Formats: sequence, structure tokens, C-alpha cells
Amino acid sequence: MTAASPPSITALKQWRNAVLLAYFMSGVGAASWVGRIPAIRDGLSLTPASIGGLLLCLSLGSFISVSLSGLVVARLGPRRATVLGATVMSTGLLLTGLGVSSFGNPIVTGAGLAVIGIGVSPWNTASNVEGASLERALERHIMPRLHGAFSAGTVIGAALSALAAGLGVPVLWHFSLAGLAVASLVYWASRRFQSDKSERVIASSDRNIELTRDPITGPIPAVQPGQKLDAKSQVAAAWREPRTILIGVLVLGLALAEGAAGDWVPLALADGYGQDNAIGALGYGVFVTAMTIGRFSGTIFLDRWGRVVVLRVCASTAALGLVLFVFAPSPGWAFVGLVIWGLGSSLGFPVGMSAAADDPVRAAARVSVVSTIGYGAFLCGPPLLGLLAEHIGVLHSLLAVLVLIVVSFLLTSVTRRPESGPPVGTGHEARRG
Repeated sequence: MTAASPPSITALKQWRNAVLLAYFMSGVGAASWVGRIPAIRDGLSLTPASIGGLLLCLSLGSFISVSLSGLVVARLGPRRATVLGATVMSTGLLLTGLGVSSFGNPIVTGAGLAVIGIGVSPWNTASNVEGASLERALERHIMPRLHGAFSAGTVIGAALSALAAGLGVPVLWHFSLAGLAVASLVYWASRRFQSDKSERVIASSDRNIELTRDPITGPIPAVQPGQKLDAKSQVAAAWREPRTILIGVLVLGLALAEGAAGDWVPLALADGYGQDNAIGALGYGVFVTAMTIGRFSGTIFLDRWGRVVVLRVCASTAALGLVLFVFAPSPGWAFVGLVIWGLGSSLGFPVGMSAAADDPVRAAARVSVVSTIGYGAFLCGPPLLGLLAEHIGVLHSLLAVLVLIVVSFLLTSVTRRPESGPPVGTGHEARRG
């Protein structure tokens, strides 16, 4: 067996930029259809309840797909799984556009949204696995910046959607061009991915242990003697691992802190503080901006202090910002709370994905499990908060999120890197985890 040589500086930069582009285009694709919801509503003459039904199609597609994404990534590898997910998502955009502009049919449109959801999950899982491999190669944290690229992509995608709507571009043309751009650029970027070069090697019978070749560390013991690297068994085993499940619960709490803001902050500003819809939308923009800043700057603190310390600070900050937002004496202070809340919510999801992918061999399965649990916050959290808001109001219903943030705080130690894992970051990171 020949040890793998480390990639060159040029190759590392190309790899990093390619993964950043894949995350960015994921954000662009996601925001493209969200920004045209008013046009979809008008084109199909939908009621609010009907719009909710269409959104449910997207959620169902995502939920079904995320439970299988680990198998897909384990069998295809991150590069091919990323291309597959982007292609499926782009096909869903085209089908959604046809449903609105050509057929005028809610069923076709709902099917298109379901296809978008099906494509998103393996793409996200594969991107997180690729990002974790990139972290190991760079020997420093980069996952938060990758998720920051996704956030930046959503901003650009939303701006392009607003421009398309303002110019009266038909939904079909908009979604077709967006889908073509997403599929083409992601395919181009994927050709510079390098995690698939890590090979699984079954040693000779006298050693009786399986190894993986990491670009930096070389051969790493990955599984127990005699255990086979079967994708299905890896996913099943990951659901029985206490650390993986606890990482998922941690991600669930901080993902809900992020998702609740997206769904309820505009309404909370309108109903709780008497602001108009424009101010409500601005409030969410402030939250997203703060979260994006936190993701791009968070790697500095992760490399210096490690996952556990940084996540504890993040959870505490998110809780402080949420409480300030709910009990602010004025709308101005509520916006200050949004900034603090956004900064605190920024690192939970990306750092959780990074922790789940510590072992390069089991990364796909574990990221799939953590993603399934974490995305449950985005799928189930907002509707449950809506039911609670019926009784205590939108603003005060957000306090329920505080409970899960506290749980996440208590679970931060599970993100510490296992002793056998390859180091990421500086000496401080190696010691602190």
C-alpha cells in the first residue's frame, strides 16, 4: 500500500474554492423559488392554505430524502452525490416552473417542489462530508465559512428573484435559467473535489483491520477488525451511536433557534411590536446578516478555542439575544436582540456537521443521521410554534426555543474530537476539541 501524498497548496485552494462555490449555489437555488412564492400564488390563484400544502410537498421530499442521503453519499461518494443532488434540484426547479407557467397546475407544481426537496438533502449531506474532509486537509476549521457561503448565496438568490419579479420575468424562464446555472456550476466545482481520493483499504488478513487514506494523515484505523464497509450497515450503526445522536440533539436546538427566526421574526415584530411588514422583513434581514458574519468570522475562534468553548458561548449568546428580543422595551432594542441572537445561532449547525464527520469513513452515515435530526427542527419546529402562538402570542411562543438552546448548551462536550481523530486547527484546538 502506498501512502497518499498531501495535496499541493494550489490544489488545496482550488478545492476550498470549489466547495465554497457548491455551498453558495445551494443557497442561490434555495432562494430562487422562495423569492417567487408571490408569483406562484398569483399564477395558480392559490389561497394561503393551498400555499401551505405546496410547502408541505417540499418538506416531505426533504424529509424522505434526508433519511436516505447517507446511503447515497456512502455509495456514490461526495463528489457524485453533490452533482446528483444539484441535478435533481435543478430538475425540480424546471418542473415547478412548468407547473406554474405552462400547465397552471398545483399538482405539477407540488411535484416539482417535492423533487427540489429530494435533491437538496443528498447535496447538503455530501457537501458537509466534503467540507469535513477539506477541514482535515487544511488542518483548520472552515465549515462555518462554508455555511456562510450558503447564507450569502441565499441573499444573492433572493436579490435575483426580486429583480426577476420586478422585471416581470416568467417563473418558467427564471427557474430554468437558475436550474441551468446551479447544475452547471456545481458540476464544474465538483471536478475539483478531492475527498473521493481518500481510499478504503482492506489490509491483509494478518493485520485484519481496515484503513482509510486521508490526504494529510495517511492511513487511519477506521473500523473494528473484521467489520465490512457496507453503506447500509454504516447508517444503521450510526443511529445506535450515543455520540452521534447527542450531536443531532445539539444541532436540533441551535437549528431551531435559526429556523424559528426565519419563520416568525417578521410576524413577531409586526404583532409584538406593532411594526409594518417592511420592518418585519428588515428584521429577518438583520438576523441573517448577523448569522452570516458569525459564520465567516467563527473559524478564527474555533481554531483558537475549540468547538466546546465556542459552542457554549454561542448557545449562551443565542439565549441572551432571544430573551432580549422577546422582552425588549422598544423595537430598537428588539433589533439589538436580533443581532445577538443571529450571532449566537451561527455556528451550531456547521460545527455539529463537522463533529459528526470526524471519522472520514463513517462521515456520510453520521452526517446523514445528524442532518435528519437537525432538519427536523426546520420541518416540525415552526408549525409547533404556530400552535403555541395561538395561545400565548407569536412573540412569547419563541421562548419555547430557549428550552432547546439550554439543552444544546448542556450537550456541547459531545462535539469534542475523539482522541483517535485527526487534528484540526492549532494546538489549542487539538487540546480543547
